[in-house]
Amino acid sequence: MTMPSPHSHQQRRQLYRRKQQAIRSRPPAPKLLQRRLFLIWGIFVVGLLALAVRVFYLQIIDYDKLGAIAQSQHQITLRPYIPRRTIVDREGNILALDRISHTLYAHPVGFRLPQELVDNLPEAIAPTDLPKAVAHYLAPILGDVSPADLETTLRRQKSGILLRASLDATKVSAIRQLRIDGLELVERYGRFYPQGDATAEITGYVQKDDHLGRAGIELAQESLIQREPISLSLRRNGNGAILPGNLQAEAMKYDDWELELSLDLPLQKAARQALQKQMAAYKAKRGVVIVMDAQSGELLSLVTEPNYDPNNYAQVQPENYGVFKNWAVTDLYEPGSTFKPINVALALDAGVITPNTSVNDPGSIQVGPHRMKNYNGAGNGVIDVAGILRVSSNVGMIQLMQNLSRDDYYDRLQSLRLTKPTGIDLPGEVTGTLKSREKFTASPVEAAVNSFGQGLTVTPIKLVQLHGAIANGGTLVEPHLVRGLFNSQGEPQTVTPKAEIPNSAQQLAATTTASENPQIFSPAVARTVLDMMETVVDDGSGEKSKIAGYRIGGKTGTAQKARNGQYIPGAYITSFVSIFPIDNPRYVVFAAADEPTEPNSFGGTVAAPVVHDVLQALIVREKIPPTGPTVVPEDSTETSP
Repeated sequence: MTMPSPHSHQQRRQLYRRKQQAIRSRPPAPKLLQRRLFLIWGIFVVGLLALAVRVFYLQIIDYDKLGAIAQSQHQITLRPYIPRRTIVDREGNILALDRISHTLYAHPVGFRLPQELVDNLPEAIAPTDLPKAVAHYLAPILGDVSPADLETTLRRQKSGILLRASLDATKVSAIRQLRIDGLELVERYGRFYPQGDATAEITGYVQKDDHLGRAGIELAQESLIQREPISLSLRRNGNGAILPGNLQAEAMKYDDWELELSLDLPLQKAARQALQKQMAAYKAKRGVVIVMDAQSGELLSLVTEPNYDPNNYAQVQPENYGVFKNWAVTDLYEPGSTFKPINVALALDAGVITPNTSVNDPGSIQVGPHRMKNYNGAGNGVIDVAGILRVSSNVGMIQLMQNLSRDDYYDRLQSLRLTKPTGIDLPGEVTGTLKSREKFTASPVEAAVNSFGQGLTVTPIKLVQLHGAIANGGTLVEPHLVRGLFNSQGEPQTVTPKAEIPNSAQQLAATTTASENPQIFSPAVARTVLDMMETVVDDGSGEKSKIAGYRIGGKTGTAQKARNGQYIPGAYITSFVSIFPIDNPRYVVFAAADEPTEPNSFGGTVAAPVVHDVLQALIVREKIPPTGPTVVPEDSTETSP
């Protein structure tokens, strides 16, 4: 067998290469070349068209969207915190303001004491027991917690323990001087009430987390107190840092307006002190004092007890949440004998009685199936209208009001707007109750009990409004606290109220017309009733409100409380309402104590002394001169309430 020569194999490979080179070097056919050129050109044109479409889409169709994205990458919008407006009383005393406060957090996992504190630890505390060591130094600064209780709190978790929501500057400074790692002071704006509990029932409070009003003026006048928010648009660089120089100086400016109230702070404090004194003496459940200017409706004082500190509202226990409402406007009660002057005015205005009308009071009277009597069951013989008020005769009042037909009496009660709100600029006002016309006129019983102030209900502020009509000549004025917004020069300002905020001062002002201040009885009738009420203080159950040298009118009330349609044995609201001064009537002063439990608890013994003290403070505050002798004669005697 013959083997192939290696030279012949090599020759075949060389021959193959020469053939391939010849093929590659052969010029292409003209048609093939043309197709290739068209293909390349087509690809190029399609690419240009796609690019053009994309540019058109980006520049025209998607311009706004892409511009917004680019803008957002280079701009940031901030909404800085804007402080709420300050609330002041009629003399500019601050009742509520925003200020920087400090919240204290503890992070036990990071506790570390400086060496000087370690060296000064008592022997009973090991330096390694950090929660106990921190509690030892921190508790005396906080002041309202023991080291043991604070230590328990610090052992609760490793981090994020809220110790205090708000600390004053003195405590903040003392905590910083400790230089303890793991204690964190967070600075933030907070609402502060410098008067503490002196005005809480009026101002209410602002909740710390959302900084919105939750009670009182803070809630009802949110649209006046909350300034308009500010939005800042700032540019930033590629790293996200805000570029300097693009924030104008006036961008963070806001108005200097304050919300001024008609409240007289010193009078408010005096009224609270007088009320607390009598509540403690007679062990009353709660109490209220109201001072209103009967000509304008301005409230100079509105006190409710018990009360709370709005700076520490979170410390109020659930069973005491009732303190957050102002029961002078939110709770109804039967006014009792304090309603008798109103009924007398209605009868006088109807012309069915005169000041000289007399009735015989044997001590009790039969009305339908019921025998009704005076509070003590005793008779008073033949007495005139002033005498009926002076001795607070239920039997006498029943006979006076029987001169009115039941329908006419009902119409006149309705004219008092008992079932309509007074319009006071506080939240939560409820309206009084009056039996239906059908029930009222069906039997003589309802008219009889209404004649001495039972069977119907009002709020304390409504009763004050009604007596204001006696003081001012027969007109119902709107009780209110808000005087308005004023700038630092004392110039009044206005804002557009938000419809969703209840009881806005502007809303009330916009809807107040002459028709909403109705004349419920004539000036002559009002004057006549005033003179009768003066005898109650001079010679009747209101003697404990008497002040030498001053003419005072008033009416006591001791009304039995009802629940679920039944009167509660032994449960009474004692009250006294006063109009002052009689010769130039301007102020209505009302005081009530709910469920006093001590013996001899009546309107004349419990509430009248409160009004006496408030009137004395009012005389000083308003510089009211006496109109008679200021020394009580030695032979003067007191009438039992």
